[in-house]
Amino acid sequence: MDNCLFCKMVSGQIKPQTVYESDQVLAFRDISPQAPVHILVIPKAHIATLNDIDTSHAALLSEMMLTAKQVAKQEKIAESGFRIVMNCNADAGQSVFHIHMHVMGGRTLHWPPG
Repeated sequence: MDNCLFCKMVSGQIKPQTVYESDQVLAFRDISPQAPVHILVIPKAHIATLNDIDTSHAALLSEMMLTAKQVAKQEKIAESGFRIVMNCNADAGQSVFHIHMHVMGGRTLHWPPG
């Protein structure tokens, strides 16, 4: 997708602050962090929203979750606790239409989130 911010990161046009990369996913620091640790995990394949996934994406979604776990451990927030958030569409707060997972921690996270 030519205008997708995250696709530009995957292609190398924009250089994120990468913390992890595999053949299928990219994890990088959020440019507007909402917690001391705030990392985004994205698939390298463009999928606009969670409404666009199907059973063929099961392995990719699993890799995203395992990456979130690995990043939390790497950032030393796994033991104290972390939150994973995925938003779907504008009313839920999705601003970049390329699915992504927020991994946040490093402080007490309150509930409900907002």
